[in-house]
Amino acid sequence: MTPTPHAHGFSDDVELAGHIIDSLLLPKVLDEINALGGDYLSHDICIGHNRRDPSYVRLTVTAPTEECLERILVSIGQHGAVPVEHHDIRIEAADIAGAFPEGFYATTNEPTEIRFGGKWIPVDRQEMDCGITLDPASGRARCVAMADVKIGDRIVVGRLGTRVHPVGRGSGERRHSFGFMNSTVSSEKPKHLTVREIAEQMRRAAEGNGRILVVAGPAVVHTGSHELLSWLIRRGYVHVLFAGNALATHDIEQSFYGTSLGISMESGGSSDEGHEHHLRSINRIRRLGGIRQAVEQNLLTNGIMYECISHNVPFVLAGSIRDDGPLPDVITDSLVAQTEMRELVQGVTFCLMIATTLHSIAVGNLLPAWVKTVCVDINPATVTKLADRGTFQSIGLVTDVEPFLRILVQELGGTSP
Repeated sequence: MTPTPHAHGFSDDVELAGHIIDSLLLPKVLDEINALGGDYLSHDICIGHNRRDPSYVRLTVTAPTEECLERILVSIGQHGAVPVEHHDIRIEAADIAGAFPEGFYATTNEPTEIRFGGKWIPVDRQEMDCGITLDPASGRARCVAMADVKIGDRIVVGRLGTRVHPVGRGSGERRHSFGFMNSTVSSEKPKHLTVREIAEQMRRAAEGNGRILVVAGPAVVHTGSHELLSWLIRRGYVHVLFAGNALATHDIEQSFYGTSLGISMESGGSSDEGHEHHLRSINRIRRLGGIRQAVEQNLLTNGIMYECISHNVPFVLAGSIRDDGPLPDVITDSLVAQTEMRELVQGVTFCLMIATTLHSIAVGNLLPAWVKTVCVDINPATVTKLADRGTFQSIGLVTDVEPFLRILVQELGGTSP
């Protein structure tokens, strides 16, 4: 749609519908219009009488230049503002593998639809910072990562024919104790209440049709919490595990030597030649061919990785430049690791991130906005970075790993070791 020239520049009509008042989407859109140099005139305002009733507003958005108007429309479109006049999408065939056509539509992590053949089609595998590819024959659309683009893929270009449904408070959503956490992160929050709600969310997922993803850093082992996470795996509260070489290595080191980075987990003191333990652990696993082989040969008999193998919990160990070894199960190609993670996050309904900044941000980028996400870290910056990079649905709990996991296990009916 070509913007309409206006006495004061260029204009276009958009509409918002749904819970735009109680979710503060409408004031956010109006503020964004002004902040980006535009103006607006409101029409056809209809405000719901109670929390279950949707609201509606139509806006005429004006801007001094066509380019400014386009920037505004793209920005407010991410909050659910769609053109009044509906148009089908524009698609272009990818001419280069691993790259989108210029002007491609960049996705958010919120539910998205595209209009094709006069019908609105939901976009599958929703993920932020991707493009959208369409199969015209089947009429199915999905998010596609830049690196996965193949020559000939039909890619959505521009904003026309796209609409976003912002995740907010639904008409039937129950208020729960997450509601008191009005800020994304604070060390001042009453932790027991929050942990109790996390336990309830995990219990519902484990007993129903949910799927729980745990993203964990090596501090889980260093703080003496590996048996607590092992308990969660044994009891069915972990359906997928994402981690790195460090968590798996130190977990296995503790099983083999009773140390983590050479520090005794019983006395807290250093062990003779303990600095070699993690290397000897890696070497032993490499000689056996992998973690599963160590479990099957009864050489690895306890710990987080042992429980994952024993209870068929899939895991992805994504490598980094600083890894020793690494373990043969570690995926050292980051693009391959991303692909594996994308497959395993499908169907995840709850994500618990524990003491790992980089893995938390990486996984947050893969999750759609409707997945409840909790990030636990002693460093408030971890949760702040996660939210700043678009994972706005994340709730942060600032605390050490061990007391958090201990209370969580107790709330789920376990006895802390």
